[in-house]
Amino acid sequence: MIKRRQKIKQKKDQVFKENISTDYQQHLFKDLETNRSHLLKILGNSSDIIIREFQLGKIHSTKAIIIFMDGLVDKETVQHYLLNPLIDNVRGIELDESLQDAATLYQLIKYSITTAELSEIDHFKKLLEHLLTGDTVLLIDGINQGFAVGSKGASERNVETPTTQQVVRGPKDSFTENLNVNTALIRKRIKDPNLWLESFTYGRKTQTTVTIAYIHGIVNPDIVKEVKSRLEKIDIDSILESGYVEELIQDETYTPFPTIINSERPDAISAGLLEGRVAIIVDGTPFVLLVPSFFIDFFQSSEDYYQRSDIASLIRMLRFFAFFLALLTPSTYIALTTFHQEMIPTTLLVSLAAQREGIPFPALVEALIMEITFELLREAGIRLPNPVGSTISIVGALVLGQAAVDAGIVSATMVIVVSLTAISSFIFPNYNLAISVRMLRFGFMGLAATLGLFGIFIGLLLMALHLTSLRSFGIPYLSPFAPFNSADQQDAIIRLPRWKQTTRPRLMSQRNIKREKMKKPQPPNNS
Repeated sequence: MIKRRQKIKQKKDQVFKENISTDYQQHLFKDLETNRSHLLKILGNSSDIIIREFQLGKIHSTKAIIIFMDGLVDKETVQHYLLNPLIDNVRGIELDESLQDAATLYQLIKYSITTAELSEIDHFKKLLEHLLTGDTVLLIDGINQGFAVGSKGASERNVETPTTQQVVRGPKDSFTENLNVNTALIRKRIKDPNLWLESFTYGRKTQTTVTIAYIHGIVNPDIVKEVKSRLEKIDIDSILESGYVEELIQDETYTPFPTIINSERPDAISAGLLEGRVAIIVDGTPFVLLVPSFFIDFFQSSEDYYQRSDIASLIRMLRFFAFFLALLTPSTYIALTTFHQEMIPTTLLVSLAAQREGIPFPALVEALIMEITFELLREAGIRLPNPVGSTISIVGALVLGQAAVDAGIVSATMVIVVSLTAISSFIFPNYNLAISVRMLRFGFMGLAATLGLFGIFIGLLLMALHLTSLRSFGIPYLSPFAPFNSADQQDAIIRLPRWKQTTRPRLMSQRNIKREKMKKPQPPNNS
């Protein structure tokens, strides 16, 4: 059986290799027309290929062509920094016998191009890499080399306000789909030569650029080595968003909890780099990955560091309280009304009994109906256009909730329970954690319907055991709680004042632990 599987795999690999075109592995030819026809063959005579032919010199003129992809280049750059210099410096020269030498002509053209980005190419593979990323290629007849001129100018979205991680106080800029803009937004905040960027290309078809950023001297070298090792193992045909990379390099796949945090806020990523983390920036997406990431990170917001420490600490504790409300409110209601009525005050128990007198379903089915209905409304509100989506969410929730109570399908208390659960799930700064809570909530509802409060306790115990088993790039996911680190509690549930946060997280940054040297501010001496 094993040998048969190996033969099938070898046969598939062989078919795959045969399907790969080898045309792009060819070196450039000296004949210009051969280069043109070979390139058009590789690209299938695509309609967006622009080829402009012109002459170099008056006497003994030489043919040349420029090639670019329509929509990916800035045509003004091509005109002013490529064509005009060539026309002024080369075309006007009456090329004599000495300039007919290929090497001399090549150097003359090289020094006539005035763009900042200029690369020499001698291979079709390199030519295609430049051409498909928005550069303009210059080929000269009689020379088996060419130039790739930087002329990227595809339409891009401007830097705008973040849409998923909004704050009241703090920077209002966000990452875009342009990799260079994203790295510039980080450089703008961290003006340190030790901020190192390394770029790689992944995706056999998409050839997506992935850049990792870290601060040399602060980051743990083992973490950087682990990030590079996992990225090198990526072998896929396409990477269209950072979610592809996240799923391929995360420590644990089968877990409801996210182990890699993503953010579209440059200030949040910069703060992570200053703690000794590594940022992974993927071209074509505004969401940047930050590793390693811990459970506590999903409860923290950038705004926590722009407010006073007492306000930030209070809001953080509120988020933890909302986490348990969103996770356990429906299951606790099911357990109390089904198995533990003696724990409910008598007056409230009589009121609940009166409400449920005409309800035909048990508490579990009642909760499932309301939860599923609300999930449908939530997804509908996200997918529909903004003006219609908000209307559907509000009107749908009000109308359906009231109609369900009047029809005797659910009780009014269940509507309150589901509404409280929904509101609590929106308080998390990171959307991924809210999805995890939504998934786990149904599991706790099932445990509560079968074992009551004992089932909820068993579920919490299993969840705690699962959380302690998780790792994020080799570091415990529950850090700094398990293993407990007293020094890192300064910025966990409670954020201490800025002058007390003197060290970086120890499990991430084993070098340059000292963050700042500050003393407690002293009041002015009025005497």
